[in-house]
Amino acid sequence: MDSTSQPAPLRIALLGTRGIPARYGGFETFAEELSTRLVLRGHDVTVYCRDEHPEPEYRGVHLWHIPPVRHKYLETLVHTFASTLHLMRHPQQVALYCNGANAIFTPLARIAGMPVALNVDGLERKRKKWNVLARAWYLMSEALATFCPTEIVTDAVQIREYYHTHYGADSTFISYGAPMGTVETDGALRQLHLERRRYFLYVTRFEPENNPLMVRRAFERVETDLKLALIGDAPYAADYIRAVRDTSDPRVVLPGTVFGDGYHELQSHSFAYIHATEVGGTHPALIEAMGRGALVLYLMTPENHEVAGGAGLPFHNEAELSELIRKVLRMPEEERERLRAASLQRVRERYSWDAVTDAYESLFRRLLAR
Repeated sequence: MDSTSQPAPLRIALLGTRGIPARYGGFETFAEELSTRLVLRGHDVTVYCRDEHPEPEYRGVHLWHIPPVRHKYLETLVHTFASTLHLMRHPQQVALYCNGANAIFTPLARIAGMPVALNVDGLERKRKKWNVLARAWYLMSEALATFCPTEIVTDAVQIREYYHTHYGADSTFISYGAPMGTVETDGALRQLHLERRRYFLYVTRFEPENNPLMVRRAFERVETDLKLALIGDAPYAADYIRAVRDTSDPRVVLPGTVFGDGYHELQSHSFAYIHATEVGGTHPALIEAMGRGALVLYLMTPENHEVAGGAGLPFHNEAELSELIRKVLRMPEEERERLRAASLQRVRERYSWDAVTDAYESLFRRLLAR
């Protein structure tokens, strides 16, 4: 081969998410950021989607729509199984599955001749929304993930160590990514009657283990004229969402989900970002807020501390969060700016999307070379 020639482009399939454009959570953002960057590098990428897009492509990525079965416990599994059956009839060179619950389907892709990488995410079975059977499925899937795919991918060191300690399984660590720097526009702020640097922000799915209710209650205990913007929603969590929204405090802003430019604007101009998830690996919203230079207050868990430790301020419970909010309100602006700069620098060093894409591209080529 000519030493100046470039490696051949790859044909890649991505399964197990809701699809792109990203309109839900971290895996969907991951799918969009990774797939579009791979396309820019010349690769042919297909993403399997639950929601139909008006066009068969999005930013150069092929979209294959398979209608979902709307069910809290079965939607992900049924859709991934149907996507896998389609993939077996239309094989690519390599497949990337998201969500450890889908481990059981990865041997089918391998039978069809494709090496498979599985991004297991965090310890999903610990989420409070799941019943006993769902938690048992996730526990079984952890074990299946150690031998069903060709390679396990973990996006947090804590999760990598968990699989090694409990199952003796090695995995490829590839972190999540985030854009860096603030955006100057503020149209979303005006629509929500927010002012730059005059609101606390939390973006999450409104589910019990993410603690938006705890964040709202902690904020309401603090005397301040700043606001709290709680951004998010969730399927299959109507009772909990009603509890989160049950407030008469005019300082609390609850607009539902915000995507795209509005999401970036909210992250860029917050006074501080509050992160309160209990479960999972690397949480995208936390890294993205840090990439926008946010002052971060985070619930102390090993995974959250792995991301924000040294750049953010930790708390352990609702009372501590209230006191921490008071502390940052009293803090000199110079100290707040130092912490904001530390957040941005930490993302610059550890969570570049281009570096993430490099790592997955290398992984795919390594799998094909086996």
